[in-house]
Amino acid sequence: MVQKYQSPVRVYKHPFELIMAAYERRFPTCPLIPMFVHSDTVNEYKSDDGAIHVIERRCKLDIDAPRLLKKIAGVDYVYFVQKNSLNRRERTLHIEAHNETFSNRVIINEYCCYTVHPDNEDWTCFEQSASLDIKSFFGFESTVEKIAMKQYTSNIKKGKEIIEYYLHELEEEGITFVPRWTPSVSCSSKKTSSCSKLPVSTAISIPDTPPKEGLNNEILNSNNSSELVVGTPDDKLDADYIKRYLGDLTPLQESCLIRLRQWLQETHKGKIPKDEHILRFLRARDFNIDKAREIMCQSLTWRKQHQVDYILDTWNPPQVLQDYYAGGWHHHDKDGRPLYVLRLGQMDTKGLVRALGEEALLRYVLSINEEGLRRCEENTKVFGRPISSWTCLVDLEGLNMRHLWRPGMKALLRIIEVVEANYPETLGRLLILRAPRVFPVLWTLVSPFIDDNTRKKFLIYAGNDYQAPGGLLDYIDKEIIPDFLSGECMCEVPEGGLVPKSLYRTAEELENEDLKLWTETIYQSASVFKGAPHEILIQIVDASSVITWDFDVCKGDIVFNIYHSKRSPQPPKKDSVGAHSITSPVGNNVQLIDKMWQLGRDYSMVESPLTCKEGESVQGSHVTRWPGFYILQWKFHSMPACATTSLPRVDDVLASLQVSSHKCKVMYYTEVIGSEDFRGSMTSLESSHSGFSQLSAATTSSSQSHSSSLISRWRFC
Repeated sequence: MVQKYQSPVRVYKHPFELIMAAYERRFPTCPLIPMFVHSDTVNEYKSDDGAIHVIERRCKLDIDAPRLLKKIAGVDYVYFVQKNSLNRRERTLHIEAHNETFSNRVIINEYCCYTVHPDNEDWTCFEQSASLDIKSFFGFESTVEKIAMKQYTSNIKKGKEIIEYYLHELEEEGITFVPRWTPSVSCSSKKTSSCSKLPVSTAISIPDTPPKEGLNNEILNSNNSSELVVGTPDDKLDADYIKRYLGDLTPLQESCLIRLRQWLQETHKGKIPKDEHILRFLRARDFNIDKAREIMCQSLTWRKQHQVDYILDTWNPPQVLQDYYAGGWHHHDKDGRPLYVLRLGQMDTKGLVRALGEEALLRYVLSINEEGLRRCEENTKVFGRPISSWTCLVDLEGLNMRHLWRPGMKALLRIIEVVEANYPETLGRLLILRAPRVFPVLWTLVSPFIDDNTRKKFLIYAGNDYQAPGGLLDYIDKEIIPDFLSGECMCEVPEGGLVPKSLYRTAEELENEDLKLWTETIYQSASVFKGAPHEILIQIVDASSVITWDFDVCKGDIVFNIYHSKRSPQPPKKDSVGAHSITSPVGNNVQLIDKMWQLGRDYSMVESPLTCKEGESVQGSHVTRWPGFYILQWKFHSMPACATTSLPRVDDVLASLQVSSHKCKVMYYTEVIGSEDFRGSMTSLESSHSGFSQLSAATTSSSQSHSSSLISRWRFC
């Protein structure tokens, strides 16, 4: 498996020329890096005007590896080749490095770049990326990988310190300024061909392009703002910003954050979650990028599906909740985390469920979590350190068997399940006070639904000894302990109490509530299998009607097609997949196109196929040319076979393994609107064009036909 590393942008508040003077002092050897034994110059080039300087070095490294491993490998030192391409005119330094030793068994590539800060020409930026691919190493592949990653992360940490060390050394020598490069007088006056046409393209071969602009000056000045402007691939994370607003991360953790963030920027084509939220999902999966990406994509789809991003602005809690839900925000703990107080023992869970239903309770809990995220951001600014979670104080005085009412417990468990899936690592600490005898029964029911990492944050106090050493005073200042817990601070959290039965609603009334967050939605889900596409039928009576769609690819890669037929397909049979035994109501699969139908005779394609990758969100429309029956099809995307051989390619095999049992999943919504309403509805969409905007040959000639497909810009605030 290839290990990759990507650094954040590290900023030196010194001019580029001074940084270069400090950097050159690392050679031919650097005492600050004991493993760096020596380096020899093997190739060097300088342009006539001195603007270009390319130097290639062979570096000798003493890797900290077990003697047995060195003996088996037959080497004492490892050699790397490093090529530095300095462009004084453009003020850039590009560095390429690769291993010479064991290059047929282990492939190591490193790329570094020093550039001028885009917002301040007296500052210098540094970026670094690397990859490690171990093909084979005498059966010690795992050991070599651990050694390599340990050595590399150690050197990354020292990188900035080394530059600062040599800057200090230069300062002690009285060197605090290095003039910029300027064209020589002889060169500019003569205007010779050697000056006007520098031999850069063939002789120098400077790799890569300069890094994209997008460093935000507000981010680099940590006193200005914590908001990172997101939404374009040009945005990059600065190391100082990470430390100030996200916390102390190891180099590999920084790399995971940057790589996952970059993947989101490339696939979601619009606004992405805030960095704090991405980091929560990574922490929830111990910085395993693949696992974090999977659960985060599911959560993003869920948020979009139920408009959770707007819940604080668009949903007002019913008065019953405001009066009888015994919970609320109350100052902060000693670590600066927002503090939420819940008087669960005083709350009539049965009455709330009977009066409101599960849906309103869930929405209220989600609004609490959204408010918690907002308060964490505010406290990060106030306290000047990263605060990404909150503390919850739960008072269980009054808890009894009536709280174990079965429908209420069912609602509680479902709420826990939703919160655990979509708000990972947001609970910093849970303080449970005055736990009664019935609490072990409640804990037995609830604990299996709580993540192991979350359970470790629970502190449970029975009786009234919660203000003794090791109790509340260790986590909350004495001045803000609520009055109902024998503290001095008046707490405005509602006292709860029994919900009047006059407010109870019938089962029929609760069933007729708005769309359910758990079960009902305007979106439908479908499974797509290899050889079994999912298809829906749309009948069009008036030509020039507009078919619109909005779908998310939740799992796997699919191909989206639109077909037209003059006659209706036969009604689909139940469980048309058969052998797959699909029984889940959210995993349906319907096939409409008869196997005997022939493309071009029985039905025709009216759009060019669109290949959609996992995680993409697609919006689009098609203006119909003819009345009849239109079939929207989501088809399993099979990787193309290699053109020169019948054997499958490695990339194809790996890609096919990513889709378990050749199964994909989509969530979709379709609507037909009149052409006169089309213009207004489309102008309200914030979107950018995808590649699915070309008509097929059958419809290109018609001036009445029109189609556009849009990748939606995600709004995730």
